[in-house]
Amino acid sequence: MLKRGFFIVFCIYNHFVVAQRKDSLSIKNGIDNPSLLTTHHFGIFSSRINTNFKLTPPKKPVLTISSTSGNSFHPLVEGYFPKDPKVREAQSKLIWYDRNFNFIDQEITPADYLSIVIDAVIKEFRLSINIPLNKKHELGVTLRSYLITKGKYPFSPFTGDESIEWFHSNINGGEDPFGRRYYGLNQVNFRYFDRNGNTLELNNNDFFIGGIELSHFYYPTFSTSKNIFINFGSHFGINTSKFNSSLDFSLSANVIKRIPFKNNYEFNIGIGANVLRKNLIDFKKVIDLGNNPFLATAEGNIEITKYTKKGNYNSLGINYQLQSRYNKKEERNYYRLLGNWEEINGGWHHGVATLYKAQSNWSFIYTYGRSNYKLSLFFKEDFLVNNAPDFQTGVSLKIPVFK
Repeated sequence: MLKRGFFIVFCIYNHFVVAQRKDSLSIKNGIDNPSLLTTHHFGIFSSRINTNFKLTPPKKPVLTISSTSGNSFHPLVEGYFPKDPKVREAQSKLIWYDRNFNFIDQEITPADYLSIVIDAVIKEFRLSINIPLNKKHELGVTLRSYLITKGKYPFSPFTGDESIEWFHSNINGGEDPFGRRYYGLNQVNFRYFDRNGNTLELNNNDFFIGGIELSHFYYPTFSTSKNIFINFGSHFGINTSKFNSSLDFSLSANVIKRIPFKNNYEFNIGIGANVLRKNLIDFKKVIDLGNNPFLATAEGNIEITKYTKKGNYNSLGINYQLQSRYNKKEERNYYRLLGNWEEINGGWHHGVATLYKAQSNWSFIYTYGRSNYKLSLFFKEDFLVNNAPDFQTGVSLKIPVFK
């Protein structure tokens, strides 16, 4: 009788654990990353796309609350862009820091002009809901907002100036390699004068709603592709800031390979790409946030997951993201840059120069998942040291709703 009682208790416990694990598997759903978009000082004004590495639409609507913080720093730099083809040709024969183009008068030496200085910790807050329409279709709605801060403790413990410069001084990079200490730590200096004569300026504690995004995902089924999953997305973004009131449109495609292992391990590989048409429609006069009308992104992700006996899971992921340049690359052949190159060690030109380079970064993600929530933490590093941003951290909470 006693043995039979233990057996019944064991069966009930085993049934509970298996059922809980099934729920956990349903919310795991491939590589369900937090928002990994950078807090780039131009990018925050457009509706960039997060890559979708999920296997299927969620079984229930999922609410996502996320916050991220990134440190961007570019000393003041001015850019001149001669209009005369002969002047352009002459300047293109010189390396960029030896160019001698002198702007005197628009009638004598016509040129476009811009200037930029960025020094702030930019915080992004996202509120999203993803709704399954059926077994193959999903709708996503996202509201994004931003806060401009000095990055003081305790609100930016990892992305503040003091933390980053402590790392440079004591671990890697050297003493004040880009001039943060020279210009002063914990400052907000965010001002961009575009080539059309418009000014974008933000101050400490400025808060704004960046926009509303609508996404539709289609998950086709292929009977011959076991454990290979594909999804396609179409996206509309309504940008609501006063600097870029506009409509964006983009398309995306993603492939995920799921590899289950023994001992409750799972390995996922994801590859995705998307292309964004910025400012498809401008609702009013906007700031020039890069004269390249398209932003293309390619992304790769690997993730290892371990399921626990209770049906929960822990996962570690590595993500690499490559985004196309904000400005047309031919201009870098002849632009003239002016900055405070004598006072700081290096990087004074990055404010303009990085607009002509592809943006690349690595993200490292940890996720803990249960049947009723998922919590993700990540940090992102720009190993090319473009400072746009230099270092970024984030946290995300996903909760199934309307059970």
